[in-house]
Amino acid sequence: MAMQLSTLEKFFYLDKLVIHSLDMSLYQVSVEVDGKEHFITDENGAMLRSFSIVELQRQCAVLNVRQWVLRQQSAYDEMIGTAVRQQANTLEVPLGNNKLY
Repeated sequence: MAMQLSTLEKFFYLDKLVIHSLDMSLYQVSVEVDGKEHFITDENGAMLRSFSIVELQRQCAVLNVRQWVLRQQSAYDEMIGTAVRQQANTLEVPLGNNKLY
């Protein structure tokens, strides 16, 4: 599911903004609204992506977000042949918006 940034600006607050670490300094953004995660798109429907966390923070500064986090899902277990886990191998780190932009 995806939502446009302009639509999200109208929300009073958003529970969580997640910056997903995809690959070699490539990041993508989603938000959690009422327990459901939605990726953020621009007005043309393209996902918000950047090679810089600070750039994504700048683009999302218009949103009123309670919690910012950086999330990385690791394929390490699969790569070394470890048994499949019941839960995902996900690292989620609190990330403040230091307004470095």
